[in-house]
Amino acid sequence: MNDESYIRRCIELAEKASGKTYPNPLVGSVIVYKDRIIGEGFHKKAGEPHAEINAINSVKDEDKHLIPESTIYVSLEPCAHFGKTPPCALKIKELGFRKVVIGAMDSHDKVNGKGKKIITDAGIEAISGILDNECRALNKRFFTYHEKKRPFIILKWAQSADGFMDKDFQPYQISNALSKQFVHQMRSEEHAILVGKNTAIHDNPSLTVREVEGRNPVRILIDFNLEVPENFNIYNKEAETIIFNSIKDAEEKHLKFIKIQKENAVSQILDKLYELQIQSVIIEGGSFTLQQFIDKNLWDEAVIFKNPGLELLNGTKAPKFDFKHQKSETLRDTEVLFFRNSDLD
Repeated sequence: MNDESYIRRCIELAEKASGKTYPNPLVGSVIVYKDRIIGEGFHKKAGEPHAEINAINSVKDEDKHLIPESTIYVSLEPCAHFGKTPPCALKIKELGFRKVVIGAMDSHDKVNGKGKKIITDAGIEAISGILDNECRALNKRFFTYHEKKRPFIILKWAQSADGFMDKDFQPYQISNALSKQFVHQMRSEEHAILVGKNTAIHDNPSLTVREVEGRNPVRILIDFNLEVPENFNIYNKEAETIIFNSIKDAEEKHLKFIKIQKENAVSQILDKLYELQIQSVIIEGGSFTLQQFIDKNLWDEAVIFKNPGLELLNGTKAPKFDFKHQKSETLRDTEVLFFRNSDLD
């Protein structure tokens, strides 16, 4: 097997922790001695050992003497700073691996080449940029957050064939049960989910993960005048909730009220979410809120659930979104369209 094959295995391992490592990136690691994998691991959760350490710890006692003659593969540059765990680059140096193969370099200010330098300064051969695009795609949220100083933004909505999001301005089930599972899987993999006041009042959503196993995202509500009743689902104790408003700054148990100005609200919200280390957010509605992000070209991906056999004739119009989808899937009677904002590449 070649370097790309082992880095691909690192990516497969890393994906097992999707949605569980915030604010840390997804990372996988493989240890190879003469084309034999003797250890592998991935980062499971922030505060717990990193991928390289889990891979090292997985090496059987009878194989530990092989480490100085082995190559360690890692999908992201080993860390170089002391956080909740010691730097992985120092552990690699201590154990004296023969070679280190890195997928993508880490653009985080505390790493950004420092991990690789520790390794090469120790006389260990280190190469990087193996499946770089794939490794960056694995951590698109992490890289967007650190490089663009904002969360990775996913737009999501459902619409009828004639472009309505509801019927006669009342909630209407546009997609099917399979689509609902898909949406809940999406929620479990992202850090946060955002809706505007109108969606919270009209739909009374919980914005939690119920159809699949997974963590609840942080809920974000834009409600300038605090019009959403506190007995509505978005205020329940099932998830941490942030309320952007123009009235008060306050923290009450699982609720965080953040005061912002109505003018240029989107930029203020993204700045605050960056400060709070929110790395990704699904903008789930409604049409007005979605359109604000679209008009400012502040989105990275979009997922539209379209029911081609359903015409609603009247109601809330879906956002104006003149982009060509990259791919599509069919979930029974619902077509799922996937978009990527190539303007931001």
